[in-house]
Amino acid sequence: MFKRIDRSPSLARLLERMSSTLARQRGLPTVIGVLLIAISFVVDLVNQGTPSPTLDLIWSITHHLGLIIAFIGLLMIEPLGG
Repeated sequence: MFKRIDRSPSLARLLERMSSTLARQRGLPTVIGVLLIAISFVVDLVNQGTPSPTLDLIWSITHHLGLIIAFIGLLMIEPLGG
């Protein structure tokens, strides 16, 4: 099963495009992560005024996804030529 994935030309093209895009814009994942964390802060402020389980879920998703993307962005700066 994994051999078929490894030989996939569309997956290879996708990885090549992502790699070249991120090499040109090395800080982009970090900026996106920070923006997601800022959005989660605003959502949390709104949730303090009107508690809602939906806002709790949105906060959790944006906050943790923002942290993960920012950390990955910071870790990728060096391999991409920073």
